[in-house]
Amino acid sequence: MTPSVEVYAAEARRWLEANARRKAEARAETVWGEGSDSTAVFHNLSDAEEAELLDALREWQRRKYDAGYGAIAWPTELGGAGLSRAYERAFAREEAAFETPRSHEVLGVTVGLVAPTVRAYGTHEQQARFCPMLLRSDALACQLFSEPGAGSDLASLATRAVRDGDEWVITGQKVWTSGARHCAWGELIARTDLDVPKHKGMTAFLVPLDLPGVEIRPIRQMSGGSSFNEVFLSEVRVPDTLRLGDVGEGWKVALTTLGFERAASGGGGGGGRVGGSWTQLLGLAEHLARTDDPRVRQDLARSFIGYRLLVLNAQRAQALARSGTPGAEGSIGKLFWTEHMREVSGVASRLLGPRLAADTGEWGTFAWTEHLLGAPGYRIAGGSDEVQRNIIGERVLGLPGEPRVDRDVTFREQLRS
Repeated sequence: MTPSVEVYAAEARRWLEANARRKAEARAETVWGEGSDSTAVFHNLSDAEEAELLDALREWQRRKYDAGYGAIAWPTELGGAGLSRAYERAFAREEAAFETPRSHEVLGVTVGLVAPTVRAYGTHEQQARFCPMLLRSDALACQLFSEPGAGSDLASLATRAVRDGDEWVITGQKVWTSGARHCAWGELIARTDLDVPKHKGMTAFLVPLDLPGVEIRPIRQMSGGSSFNEVFLSEVRVPDTLRLGDVGEGWKVALTTLGFERAASGGGGGGGRVGGSWTQLLGLAEHLARTDDPRVRQDLARSFIGYRLLVLNAQRAQALARSGTPGAEGSIGKLFWTEHMREVSGVASRLLGPRLAADTGEWGTFAWTEHLLGAPGYRIAGGSDEVQRNIIGERVLGLPGEPRVDRDVTFREQLRS
């Protein structure tokens, strides 16, 4: 029999106590001057440090998965526990009280974006092969979407996939791919038909990144680290059995993945480590003895309100996504998340002033430059702010769509113009 949520939470708590340390027993995040003072939006790690972090995360994910906590709301036939999202939320609340490895976008993409997309569009054979493997993080996966000439306008991508018997020959370039050099697989969108409008001529594939013709190059970011990569594909042969969805259905597959991404981006709540947390911002104000300043208090109040609204919007999005596929409400969370990070950047800048100009070694001060330099990138990642506003306007508010002169023009004609 299925236990009640309360009984399930108690069982999960006992498992967590046997497998992790409570935060009170470990180094507390809110103790000023102790532990990491990173506020990085994107990782600033060496290859060895990033590999070590991913190894720790994957080991924790496997332990959870093997104990039945790694895919709680997934059906049992795909490697899940077959429970409702209420049980998933209950475990997340319990896990938050324990010290676990720091997050990494590659694990989030693997478990939270690619795996559910395979569930939505994969054949029975693909679901049976990939879903348990991805959910357990036995293999990591990335998104091969954006290109140098197709960022926010993803439908203008030019990477080609040409059918050759039972294989597809793929040639092109992808860019801004998070963690590609640590991944075994990529979810790739390629153009398979030039003689239809651009949104209709794309197809999705699951591509092994160790195939001949695949080259991955790291991109050094201004905030430090090289979490982004370029991926070059030169006549890479992919079997048709790795096609994800029908031929020409790539746009629908991409929108599904991006929907999961936007829902996840808006669900961080501002309390997590990515991008600098509310507790870090409050700790900075307390360290600088500025919490009695009325203007600082107003700043902190706005930031806390933003944090709480993000949490509540994420809960609403989860409640609405009963089918497992997020709707346009994910764009609300994604847009508000980027606005919240911009607000946090402004508060930190006003608190620190000249301390942001040079690294004096003072803990918790100059480290905020990682946030200031990284936060603008989130206004592009997962669809730009402008794209999110269009989605909200058209699909949530029911406003007329923007004029699109290329809607009925074939991609081949678009190339000529």
